[in-house]
Amino acid sequence: MSEATEPIPLTEEENPRTGQLSSLTTAEILRLMNNEDARVAEAVARVLPAVARAVDVIVARLRAGGRLFYLGTGTSGRLGVLDAAECPTTFGVTPEMIQAIIAGGYEACHRAVEASEDDAAAGARDLGARGFTKDDVLVGIAASGSTPYTVGAVARARELGAFTIALTCAPGSPITSAAELSVVPVVGPEVIAGSTRLKAGTAQKLVLNMISTATMIRLGYVSGNRMTNVQTRNVKLRTRALRILMAEVGLDEKSASATLDAAQGNLPAALVMANTRCGLAEAKEALEVSSGVVSKAVDALRGKQ
Repeated sequence: MSEATEPIPLTEEENPRTGQLSSLTTAEILRLMNNEDARVAEAVARVLPAVARAVDVIVARLRAGGRLFYLGTGTSGRLGVLDAAECPTTFGVTPEMIQAIIAGGYEACHRAVEASEDDAAAGARDLGARGFTKDDVLVGIAASGSTPYTVGAVARARELGAFTIALTCAPGSPITSAAELSVVPVVGPEVIAGSTRLKAGTAQKLVLNMISTATMIRLGYVSGNRMTNVQTRNVKLRTRALRILMAEVGLDEKSASATLDAAQGNLPAALVMANTRCGLAEAKEALEVSSGVVSKAVDALRGKQ
């Protein structure tokens, strides 16, 4: 079958609701876009069982020492890079735990490198360069579900025995056949035909938010709805850390500030110290044993007291 006669992916179809887009006023364009965006959350809601299964598998793999990889091209790849980059600052985990691979390298985060997505073997090579193994998890992100770079990487990862997840907006696409589990929010044609940075990109961002956030919660890096491992690298983050200390341990602001200073600005250590009356060295040792999970470190130290 020639390129001209191949079926058009759902994400490339023209949207019958936006056919007169270029003749509308600014307000009408925005209203139409907003109406289309409202369909995204509904599409994501329909795939929550698949997202839940993905999270449960990822949690199990990370607990066993594996890593989570996002991989994609263009907008899909950039969304993976964004989500992976946020995890160390939000949850205090190492950059190695959740990694992102984008076709064309990190230059593609700010400049289009479209030709790189056509190389079906390149994704597998890029996985190999990161030392990807059967213990890891790969989330292949491809709005159309047919990007050779991403499909090839998913196929290779599954061949190795790793758990593979496809995140796409195109049901029945090549990546859904390649992956062990597929998350497919069907958002329909875009406001501008083929511009998958719009509804498809929004759906992918929502799902990636869910995957990383729910995984970190299940691993113990959140207490209630508070980020217990936030890094105090600036004034805003130190202020947030103080609020967390005050809420979690019941300290007043002066005591929370003194405890955080004693912990050298390390919030997890400060929480352990405040909860167990231990010193900084002992708190750090307990956190290392617990992989940074504050509640586990606290329970371990209390068991010794």
